[in-house]
Amino acid sequence: MTPFTVYKRDHAGRVVWHYSGEVVARGATWVCLRAVFDRDQADLGFVTLRRGDIFTEWFYADRWYNVFRVEEAGSGRLKGWYCNVTRPAHIASDSVCADDLALDVFVMPDGGMRLLDQDEFEALDLTPDERAAALRAVEAIRGAVVARAVPFDDAR
Repeated sequence: MTPFTVYKRDHAGRVVWHYSGEVVARGATWVCLRAVFDRDQADLGFVTLRRGDIFTEWFYADRWYNVFRVEEAGSGRLKGWYCNVTRPAHIASDSVCADDLALDVFVMPDGGMRLLDQDEFEALDLTPDERAAALRAVEAIRGAVVARAVPFDDAR
């Protein structure tokens, strides 16, 4: 697998975090990576992300979101999918960057969904077109989950 760097940027395009992953697969408008969660524990109330959890991540140059499939370190138990609403990703040969628009969707292993960070999203200085595209992204995620489309094809 090829080393790859992910740059998470805020809505203004400033890098707020970066980490490494390995390319699993690529297409004309997307890249799929494997990365290990290397941050301190994050308790979201309905799921806890822990150091060592395995993330399989899909970034798209033609969609307003990315998707992280989260598996428990060691057991491989599916915790769910964390979906970030973002501007379309900029994918290069050895890196990807995406502008996070605060709005997130968490998909449980059974296909249940939670919309997260709506207040943060509402507070961002976005154009009406960007705001509309972000809300369409939430609906696209919901549609993909209901259809059990990749990467949600193993939701129960």
